[in-house]
Amino acid sequence: MAHIKFEMTDTAIQYHTLPNGMRIVASTTRLPVEHCGVVINAGSRDESPEIHGLAHFVEHTIFKGTGSHRAAFVRDRMELVGGELNAYTTKEETAIYSTFPAGHLERALSLIAEMVIDANFPEAELAKEKLVVGEEIDTYLDTPADAIFDDFEDIIYEGSSLSHNILGTRESLSRFDSSTCRKWLEDRFTPGRTVFFYSGPTAPEKVFSLAEKHFKGFTRHDKPLDREIPRINPTFSRTNDSRESFQAHTVIGTRIPGLLSPNRLDLSLLANIIGGPGMNSLLNVALRERHGLVYTIDASTSMMSDNGLLTIYFGCDPDDVKRCLRLIDRVILPLVDTPFSQRKLEAAKRQFIGQLTVGSVNSEQVAISMGRNMLYRGTTRTLRETIEAVQAITPESILAAARPLAESSRLTLK
Repeated sequence: MAHIKFEMTDTAIQYHTLPNGMRIVASTTRLPVEHCGVVINAGSRDESPEIHGLAHFVEHTIFKGTGSHRAAFVRDRMELVGGELNAYTTKEETAIYSTFPAGHLERALSLIAEMVIDANFPEAELAKEKLVVGEEIDTYLDTPADAIFDDFEDIIYEGSSLSHNILGTRESLSRFDSSTCRKWLEDRFTPGRTVFFYSGPTAPEKVFSLAEKHFKGFTRHDKPLDREIPRINPTFSRTNDSRESFQAHTVIGTRIPGLLSPNRLDLSLLANIIGGPGMNSLLNVALRERHGLVYTIDASTSMMSDNGLLTIYFGCDPDDVKRCLRLIDRVILPLVDTPFSQRKLEAAKRQFIGQLTVGSVNSEQVAISMGRNMLYRGTTRTLRETIEAVQAITPESILAAARPLAESSRLTLK
């Protein structure tokens, strides 16, 4: 059988800072599709209790018109050329971005700049969107496999601004009006907190020039981020019987370092070994393949700028929770004390690198990740550089990454 050989070619990445302080990261590709957007260092972590949910609500309503154009213009502007305009909110960031056929960069860039600089939040549009977000809150609460993560974070981050979910409540939602949203925009959407990212065939110099042209009016004063690293709370083991569900849902998790940690890739590889998407993950084999106890079990990391979580989730019959926990302990506890053999580690790294390579064809997610890395770390890695960093992981560094698992907490909803 003939072997197919190929040479991995990374896209060129260039950086630029506008006179207003907004940073730009641009990668050159040969794809017939372009991606651009902003990632802003403002999320639900920055909300005071009376405005919980505001970051997410602003993300929804920033599409509802500007000082120059109505909501229909914003909605249709990229759709009419076959593109998409989208956004998301996390506990630390808000992103607004577009994916579109090559050749429409200025159309997308100017629209995003207009939204960031001059969104006007009409009251009539806010009233309609409150109905939408209210339904989103109710739907989310009715999905225990999702809601349990928020419940877990409320406990593990108790006493900090991270201890509430990004949607807020119907009560806090009722308080938001145009002036509330506009104040959030003016206080939080500032040049120094913003990274513009681009991926596509347009030359970086052209991207920088267009960004300078359309973000010229983006001149708000930057305020210091008012964030504290949440304290390490005592571990806990709780069962909540208040939800009615045919299935029990459990999250096991522990605090880990954040995005700036030198061992963030070790942690990601560890989570992939324990419960990544592969059917051969340790927990999938132990609980599903051997015993048929779960339909889904996975492990993942969620890293913020100054801290993060490594979590394991599974759903099972309520009568099987204790058995599942015992099996998980049999898998996890040896990892805390015993290094992987070099052979097993090399196999795990090979699988992880393969997954990263397959994921690299999702050009939209790669572009967003590039913007996030620039926002938090001031730089980004090419695929080749990431692979080289994974290849440098040792049994000792994986063992160090696994040690927090010895102090895990647990929450079960039945």
